[in-house]
Amino acid sequence: MAAILYVRITSQLDDAEFERRIVERRPRFQAVPGLIQKIYGRDPDTGEVCGIYFFEDQAALEAYRASDLAKTIGSAYEATDVRREVYDVLFPLHADRGPV
Repeated sequence: MAAILYVRITSQLDDAEFERRIVERRPRFQAVPGLIQKIYGRDPDTGEVCGIYFFEDQAALEAYRASDLAKTIGSAYEATDVRREVYDVLFPLHADRGPV
């Protein structure tokens, strides 16, 4: 069963610097085994940033969570708060569209 990891970050970095760091780390995320897609978002009211990760299965998600890449999210973005939530995918609204 596919799995979702939702990560919400609060940081004092300005938007440009935060996005520069996202782009810098992007190739490392592209190389994560079992990571189907990652969506980046920003709350326009609070400035908090989120990542929504879609993994092939729970094992791929757990392998990622144990990686140095996952463990450095807080320090990479100078986070003052990091919230992580894990979900099983129930079903997609549109079965013929990605990311799962």
